[in-house]
Amino acid sequence: MADSAGALFDSLLSVMARLRGEGGCPWDREQTRESLKPYLIEEAYEALEAIDEGSTDHIMEELGDVLFQVVFHCQVASEQGEFSMADLLARLRDKMVRRHPHVFGDGAVSNAEEALSQWERIKRGERGPEGEPRSALEGVPRSLPALLRAQRLQVKAGRIGFDWPDWSGAWAKVREEVRELDRAAAEGNAGQVREELGDLLFSIVNAARLLDVVAEDCLRQAAEKFTRRFREVEAAMRATGRTVGEASLRELDQAWEGVKSREPGRETGSGSAP
Repeated sequence: MADSAGALFDSLLSVMARLRGEGGCPWDREQTRESLKPYLIEEAYEALEAIDEGSTDHIMEELGDVLFQVVFHCQVASEQGEFSMADLLARLRDKMVRRHPHVFGDGAVSNAEEALSQWERIKRGERGPEGEPRSALEGVPRSLPALLRAQRLQVKAGRIGFDWPDWSGAWAKVREEVRELDRAAAEGNAGQVREELGDLLFSIVNAARLLDVVAEDCLRQAAEKFTRRFREVEAAMRATGRTVGEASLRELDQAWEGVKSREPGRETGSGSAP
């Protein structure tokens, strides 16, 4: 009979304690909370990549790596006398119960939107780490990729009514920001260009959100498309005995358009833009 999830989790905690203990792994033993930060981010992104690929085995493997990072951080905290895995799990359990009164209490919601609004309302009513009321924007880490952070901030603001009625208003704002960037660029004001470009990107994210797409995913897909096409251009140049650095811009543009024309449902255009 297979071990229960609880027994396996206890076994994982024991493995982690041994890795960090006397006679354990030298690398694991020397890690600190700070040194582990890049791995937590890396493993989260690898899990996202696995989800995009859709491979069940890969998703399971990468989610396991994310879990191990959580276990690692809890072990470090336990060694420093701060908190244990039991403390973390108890706080998480209590929070989930408290924020779902429609499941664990006498609250009632009729759809997912009401459940989410209730979650945000309960969260805002809780006190932050310093005892201050929580901001409606709380819970969006500064370390998130900029596009994703912008979209999460906009979502949270939208939940309390600070939002455009629909995407067309947001797109009008995009056009306004383009005009302001044009003026800043024409004036040669580098600081103003940075500010206006930031406003433009933020506005584009807003429009994307109201069109029900994730700007971060869109840009990641565009980057992958550019990478795929550029590598095909490199292959086309190698077939002629040259590198892309040895070809003229006209030749590269022609090769690029050739790559695009071979893609299903694509028509050739002009220029070397992706």
